[in-house]
Amino acid sequence: MEQTINIEQIFSILRKYRRLILSSTVVCTLLAIIVTFFLITPQYSASTELLVNRKQSTDVGAQLNQVQADVQMINTYKDLITKPVIMDSVASKMNKGDGHKLTAGELASMLSVANNQNSQVFSITAKSDNAYTAADIVNTTARTFQKKAPKIMSGTDNVSIISEAKPNLTPVSPKKNLNVLIGLVLGALLGVGIAFVRELMDKTVKEESFLTEELGLTSLGIVNNIADKDLIKKAIVNVSSSRLSRRG
Repeated sequence: MEQTINIEQIFSILRKYRRLILSSTVVCTLLAIIVTFFLITPQYSASTELLVNRKQSTDVGAQLNQVQADVQMINTYKDLITKPVIMDSVASKMNKGDGHKLTAGELASMLSVANNQNSQVFSITAKSDNAYTAADIVNTTARTFQKKAPKIMSGTDNVSIISEAKPNLTPVSPKKNLNVLIGLVLGALLGVGIAFVRELMDKTVKEESFLTEELGLTSLGIVNNIADKDLIKKAIVNVSSSRLSRRG
């Protein structure tokens, strides 16, 4: 037999388990706050932009072909930047101090390269748990690539740095407000889900109509539940009545 729930029953279940839903919402929201503000390490981002543009010919057709060639070359540059041929030199420069040593692989994992379609400009972005480190990584990578690109690409000197990265002290992650909102919504949904599961798993008979309409049984009567305190009062009254009758 299928069990269906109408709108009125839905609101009745929500009212019945409102404390459970509220508790679940509060707990999940608090967990999201703790994780976001105390456990997740903030990440900072820094970006620099490079222009791929070789010296143009005076011929219009040749200029167009050169521009298209530069745009196509960006795809090669994007793959090349994070390769050991560049990253090994970057790591060597970054590790000159006495601080934490970063391997070429670790540096490459911090970098991302992107460009707009049909644009001769592409950007290098670094993410780190330190804003100044992120800017240092991306600027060192850009300068190293600008210097090494002509040697690697057989004398093709067409890379220029048009903007250097500066430390951005505003973290890009975690998204604090978003995380707290997600915790609140998930907590509410979890509470509602538990409430409906408990209600659907509850097989006790709550209404006489369930027996007569759903199961097709005949109602012989209703036995009301009597609270313990009412039973005690009734027992006291009966004892008192019995004593008075004996005296009479």
